[in-house]
Amino acid sequence: MSKKQEKPSGSSVYDMLLDAIDCGDLSPGSRLREVEIAERFGISRTPVREALKRLEQQGLVTHEPHHGAVVTVLDYREVGELYLVREVMEGTAARLAALHATDVEINVLREMVEADREFTDNPGELMRRNKLFHRQIHLLARNRFLDDLLENMRVSLVLLAGTTLAIQNRGAQSLDEHQEIVDAIARRDPDAAEKAARAHINNAYRARIRLQAELEQ
Repeated sequence: MSKKQEKPSGSSVYDMLLDAIDCGDLSPGSRLREVEIAERFGISRTPVREALKRLEQQGLVTHEPHHGAVVTVLDYREVGELYLVREVMEGTAARLAALHATDVEINVLREMVEADREFTDNPGELMRRNKLFHRQIHLLARNRFLDDLLENMRVSLVLLAGTTLAIQNRGAQSLDEHQEIVDAIARRDPDAAEKAARAHINNAYRARIRLQAELEQ
């Protein structure tokens, strides 16, 4: 006898909604109706309410008058604030990676950059691989408190519509910047690693401003 299929819990509904926001199926400003979500997953409204509450606590969902729950829209100032914090934390992660990464781990980073070069014309896949690259550096930093902060930031980053890697030449430029970070880590140069990582995020922010301007045209 086959097991009865378990219905999604509040936690699994949260994961599904977060993935939908991350991949753009639910863009910033999208309305989130409990009834529609419950019908979509074939569940009661209770786990949906739990998931929306968790997303609201993380700042990913806000309540607007006459609209109810919607995916949060970051304004121009908030995007700048997010990138400022990201620059500091990614720089710190790269600095610590230069101090703690093993030769094997550095070789893995090199291999990741080389493999990613095959996808400069595929922004969606390159975005996925970009997240893996940065996640690997976070692990090499070997600081669980920083890792927790970076994870919270990663959740906030899903609110950024589109990917800057879709901008012409940005994909290849981004990988060159990744290579500079890896080279600095390999030289065991924490100052250079932090500088390269911060420059990389600063360039990403500049690309984000360009992308937002194009989306608003």
